[in-house]
Amino acid sequence: MSDISKAEFEVLNALWEGYPATASDIIARLNNSKDWHEKTIKTLLNRLVKKQAIDFDKAQRSYLYFPLIDKVDYVAKESSNLVSRLFSGRVAPLVAGFAHSESLSRQDVDELKSLIAQWEKDNE
Repeated sequence: MSDISKAEFEVLNALWEGYPATASDIIARLNNSKDWHEKTIKTLLNRLVKKQAIDFDKAQRSYLYFPLIDKVDYVAKESSNLVSRLFSGRVAPLVAGFAHSESLSRQDVDELKSLIAQWEKDNE
């Protein structure tokens, strides 16, 4: 699968909200938060089909789109790529960057503590 652009990811994310979905369904979901032109979204859907990230079934006069990649798997792969590319594979500098810029909320810190505690328990 080729790299997915930011705009393509937003379309894919809208599809992950529920599928199979028509182009109209996806357009409606995206236009809840952005004002995207219908033709732009259809172009992005076609790109995602060509990149084999999504596919469709033809149902009468419309297309029903569905993802070919799992959201959890995609997010894990992209997260790993980000950490590898920007932080030499180390997660701590990424978290430190958020901590120093005061971007971490109390909830983020609590979740990180919970994840670390679970990791320690699993790796004893």
